[in-house]
Amino acid sequence: MRGLHALQGSLSLAFVIAAILGSPAGAVELKGHKDRLFAYPAILATTEDGSFKVVHYDKQRDIHRRDIEPERRVRSNYVSLGVNRQTRLAVHQANGRAIETGVAGDYAKARFAVIFVHGRGGDQRLGMNDYTFGGNFNRLKNLMIANGGAYLAPTVASFDDQGARDVKALVLASPAPVVLACASMGSIICSTLAHDPAVVPKLAGIALLGGAPDMGLVNSQAVKARLPIMFTHGSLDTVYDWNSQKAVFDAVRQTSEAYPARFVLFDTGSHGTPIRMTDWKQTLEFLLSR
Repeated sequence: MRGLHALQGSLSLAFVIAAILGSPAGAVELKGHKDRLFAYPAILATTEDGSFKVVHYDKQRDIHRRDIEPERRVRSNYVSLGVNRQTRLAVHQANGRAIETGVAGDYAKARFAVIFVHGRGGDQRLGMNDYTFGGNFNRLKNLMIANGGAYLAPTVASFDDQGARDVKALVLASPAPVVLACASMGSIICSTLAHDPAVVPKLAGIALLGGAPDMGLVNSQAVKARLPIMFTHGSLDTVYDWNSQKAVFDAVRQTSEAYPARFVLFDTGSHGTPIRMTDWKQTLEFLLSR
């Protein structure tokens, strides 16, 4: 596999989520949206238990043939803009600050929610853009609306305790379980909140997309609670090495038998590949099924 190094080697919440989604525990199935277009290409390798997969990624196919303007505008068949009738820009007041937040759906009535935390240099516009990253954010918004959920993309001013407190305020404001999805440097927010005993019971799971490796996650409240975690990463990421993130994944898995964590590695993918290529339907079904 070109560009790929050798492979390195709470139950109550699950019932709550199952009741919310109307499915038995361990069997969540979401209504799909353009599933064929966004499904993973060929699986190059997988562990016996399916917890670690290597997905074929091809820049020519997955960017240049998918986008009209590479990395700027995806082809129209990848997006459905009707969802924007339920999309708005909101301002959430917390900690004496106004948090500008893109919202899709009704957060106050949602059955579950996803909060996306961008990386360095981003803001709420990144997570709300229908056309960049191959239309993957548009798909995520459509999946949430179709399944009675809500999607939030806040502007995070800093990736320190202040930024974590702002995202924490959004999590605690949700009446339903929250999937906290953090990209790149935004993963620092996920790691910080994974240690917060007030936040963890509100979470359905955590997704780390090209995230900064943090071995401290292993001893977090989230891992002690067996909170499901999804890691997605590019094998040619020059910002955060995939082997270091895989070491965190392995250590998390070793904390208990059959720990609910998965790792999807995009062979030859770069730092931004997980935002473009992560299959949100598959990811959410995994995080919500435990």
